[in-house]
Amino acid sequence: MSRPIIKIHNLETDEVIEREMNDDEFAIYELDLAKSQAEIQAKIDAENAREALLTRLGITEEEAKLLLG
Repeated sequence: MSRPIIKIHNLETDEVIEREMNDDEFAIYELDLAKSQAEIQAKIDAENAREALLTRLGITEEEAKLLLG
């Protein structure tokens, strides 16, 4: 698997360097990616739990908003 590409642009010389991530950068990238995926999954799980609760209570989202103010 090839690693993501890093682009470095030196504004003083206008030099542009493109290279693959090194080991440290790639490790941080993978951690950030896993964290993002976990956050997305947590939001999906919370939404599913909310919908399941509304279904069990037999009320709509609008009715729940009225109850909660």
